[in-house]
Amino acid sequence: MNDKKTAASPSTTPPTRRQVLKHAVGVGAGLATAHLLGGEASAAPRAPRAPRVRSRSFTTSDGVALNYLEAGRGKPLLLLPGWSQSAALYESQILAFARRYHVFVLDWRGHGESDKPAHGYRMARFSKDLYEFLRGLRLKNVTALGHSMGCGALYSYWSNYGGRFLDRLILVDVGPAMTVWPDWSEEERIEAGALFTPEALYSTAASLRGPDGIAATQGLVASLFSPDYPADRLAAVVEENLKLPREHAAKLLVDQAAQDWRDTIPLIDVPTLVIGGEASIFSPISQEWVADQIPGAELIVFAASEGGSHFMFLENPEKFNEDVLSWLG
Repeated sequence: MNDKKTAASPSTTPPTRRQVLKHAVGVGAGLATAHLLGGEASAAPRAPRAPRVRSRSFTTSDGVALNYLEAGRGKPLLLLPGWSQSAALYESQILAFARRYHVFVLDWRGHGESDKPAHGYRMARFSKDLYEFLRGLRLKNVTALGHSMGCGALYSYWSNYGGRFLDRLILVDVGPAMTVWPDWSEEERIEAGALFTPEALYSTAASLRGPDGIAATQGLVASLFSPDYPADRLAAVVEENLKLPREHAAKLLVDQAAQDWRDTIPLIDVPTLVIGGEASIFSPISQEWVADQIPGAELIVFAASEGGSHFMFLENPEKFNEDVLSWLG
């Protein structure tokens, strides 16, 4: 696997493709994220006019209205949020990617602006929702980017539907098995990216749905960011997180974290980019393991100094957007 690294070119040489991308979309993307998460926008050259983002709705076979955002034209690029996250957190990526692609961003059931039904908070149903969404909108040759649980939904999709409608994958920072088995070695635990013992998983879920669920959510979300991430922007992420009712969030966390995708990942046979973070809760070793299982997959690991937390796409959207666009070609 080849790690990509950003290198500044001497001022006497022509600009690299990466620098052109940075000028074209990175600045505007960074400003968009600052706007979304309540931060100050730094002084920068005026960006090109932002693509128009439209909010739409799709209804699943069991009657749940799923909100999704749409922008741009061209080949379809689908962005899938993680556990308890909303489509709104991808605003920086939407504005950057929609200059070259037809971007779709899905709010999972219960999340963001989607309906909040009392049922369906499991990976199998999420992958069915995804299948129905792609089929219903007649999307083909889709590049799908999933962050955290969004990867789990893609793994479940691959297990149930293979690569139907999918052309390329971008898998952003999740361990292939989040809950450790008692007989695992330490090496196996690290490669799997395991975070929980079974007891710790259910204890965390109970805290989320208990009387102090908001405080538990705040602590959990904070652990996913670098310590110096601005407090006002972190609060905005928590606010989006809480749009998923805590009872549903707890059930979904248990189902997500109980999955072991190590037998599914090697079945993936489309071009794939894996992205991890040096300071993420998921060890970079686990992301290397994922990339090693998929023929020809490429691996990018954000350094801690580059905002390489679990949410690197929020901490360093300019580099994230640039790396993704460079890989897409």
